[in-house]
Amino acid sequence: MKEHPKTILLVSCYEMGHQPAGLAVPIGFLERAGYRAEAMDVSVEGFDPGRVARARFVGISVPMHTALRLGLRVAEQVRRINPDCHICFYGLYASLNEDYLLDHAADSVIGGEYEEALVKLVESLDAGEPPEADGVSTRARKAKPRLARLPFPLPVRNRLPSMDRYARLVRGGEELPAGYVEASRGCLHLCTHCPIPPVYGGRFFVVPQDVVLEDIRRLAGSGARHITFGDPDFLNGPLHSLRLARAMHEEFPEITFDFTAKVEHILKHRELLPEFASLGCVFIVSAVESLSDTVLDRLEKGHTRSDIGEALRVLRGAGIALRPSFVSFTPWTSMDDYLDVMEFVEAEGLIDNVDPVQYTIRLLIPPGSLLLERADTERWLGRLIHESFSYEWAHPDPFMDELHGRVSRLVEESVSRKEDPSATFYRIRDLARGGRGDGRAPLRPALPPDRLRPPRLSEAWFC
Repeated sequence: MKEHPKTILLVSCYEMGHQPAGLAVPIGFLERAGYRAEAMDVSVEGFDPGRVARARFVGISVPMHTALRLGLRVAEQVRRINPDCHICFYGLYASLNEDYLLDHAADSVIGGEYEEALVKLVESLDAGEPPEADGVSTRARKAKPRLARLPFPLPVRNRLPSMDRYARLVRGGEELPAGYVEASRGCLHLCTHCPIPPVYGGRFFVVPQDVVLEDIRRLAGSGARHITFGDPDFLNGPLHSLRLARAMHEEFPEITFDFTAKVEHILKHRELLPEFASLGCVFIVSAVESLSDTVLDRLEKGHTRSDIGEALRVLRGAGIALRPSFVSFTPWTSMDDYLDVMEFVEAEGLIDNVDPVQYTIRLLIPPGSLLLERADTERWLGRLIHESFSYEWAHPDPFMDELHGRVSRLVEESVSRKEDPSATFYRIRDLARGGRGDGRAPLRPALPPDRLRPPRLSEAWFC
């Protein structure tokens, strides 16, 4: 390792409750180049001023909006403690917000497939040269996100908090250690509300199977009994994913897994689903987003309401649970649309498949969003709030914005007192029905507390 009196410190703020790939993977690249890096995950171990004071370079991983907002606070603390160190923001939301970050917190910003650019940036700084690596933006020089296939090394996890401090698989009354890997990055699709298309433009890159398998092998050696494939869509490369699942099952037949896939991919590759189930897939997360064909068309999701019902039947036939996610509040979502989702969830027996936080999700419009290109934005779009990294928008019906606030407070309170999710569901439905003028129907009782719930992770996620 290259000797230096000051360290390289990579920081994660939030990765949906998983051990952060945004630290493990770039540390692998840095170590291959001869650099040793420290890691700090403030979501589970807090902020360590000592590690910050020792750093000559602090890289802050921002793969999502929540991570970016937390990361900005971390950068402010870093600057107070160690004003001379170089602060770099890297990841998906770094690219989308590079102007603000460079003006207020960052010395450099890297997006896209960022790891090699990160290494070259460190090498330039060590050599006393201007940070002009391909893909690195600074105040003096803006660069496009680097989109090229990378020679992936094995992720380095021994600097991270142990896996038992992160989300676990909850299944049949057991809680099992869950690991997290990525078999691909980017996405083929251009959903207008998604932050990936403005950066990747419809491209995706696979991680070599041998790298992913060795990572799984080491996670299994550390106790993992379940693996989350964190790809934006595991079925962007269905044969790559199937080969990987087969190889994992052959070596670790007891390990289960989950992945994320679009509704249209579930239907297109339905013939593969029974085999995925036999290999250990216990649930699939899918961005259903809405049951309104109007909303789905605006978001260019590539599926319709009828497709959602068909995908649910296909997954049930394969023995795989669906865990749908929703964008419950958009400028086009009516009160009837909102209640339609809740009625569908109840009728299809999905109450336990949907974390209550999903009923609070409000459309997020970051800089660069494809939604900004739509012709009707002037009807609902407000100004860019730089410090919150998103555009304001208002619903044509003010009550829908009021409902969002009320439901958000209800869910926050229910989580704080560990309320049964089914009781929360019925309270939300009751609140929404009252808003539509149906009157406050008697609150339905929660489902039996000893019921067998479908497989899930122990931490509800949000962007």
